[in-house]
Amino acid sequence: MADEIRDRVTKYIRGMKERLSKVHVSDEKLHKILDLSRQYTEDAEYYLSKGDEITALVDVVYAEGLLDSVMILSGKDPESDVSKKVFVGGTFDLLHPGHVEFLKEAAKYGRVYVSISRDKNAERVKRRPIVMHEDERLELVKAIRYVYEAFLGHENDFLDSVMRVRPDIIFLGPDQKVDENFLKEELKRRGLNEVQIIRMNERVNAWNHSSSTRIISDVLEKFCKPKSESQT
Repeated sequence: MADEIRDRVTKYIRGMKERLSKVHVSDEKLHKILDLSRQYTEDAEYYLSKGDEITALVDVVYAEGLLDSVMILSGKDPESDVSKKVFVGGTFDLLHPGHVEFLKEAAKYGRVYVSISRDKNAERVKRRPIVMHEDERLELVKAIRYVYEAFLGHENDFLDSVMRVRPDIIFLGPDQKVDENFLKEELKRRGLNEVQIIRMNERVNAWNHSSSTRIISDVLEKFCKPKSESQT
């Protein structure tokens, strides 16, 4: 539990620092409040480094309140792109740079909440055995800096995971087979009306191993062929 609290506070502070880096005001009084918000965020980081997660959490929460006040008084919406909730769902088997790039792109729109597919659902979608257990996949995704929160998805109802987050944005990968119109209608039926659906245009192919299938193929090629066959 202590590690989980520390992880959440760490991401909270990181999110605040990202928000603060994007806010600029000219009014002198608002600038002083903004400086206070930055100071409390720095204090939170200091107390966290000393192992005092509770004081760190209090400081960063206060910093967020000050920042929201600055944005409201300056005529800006505190629920801007920086603080919007972004829902991402996926398997994330054999985590690779393509996954990281996908989550990095999602993080441009707000705080990223990731629903990790359960093993039985992932195997049905992938039509192959899943290499890594759902708990292992969850822990790896939690460790990615662009992820605000990750959790195991609902076993029987994908939309239940969406409703748990109640996101502003659903971010889809280029290969995810989701009927966007059907998704919007189902969410409206459940009372979630103002959800924007954004799809990443294309897979990033900057690395050799940008897909789990490619990794599996390379492992089979390099390590599972008989020596006589691989040497020919």
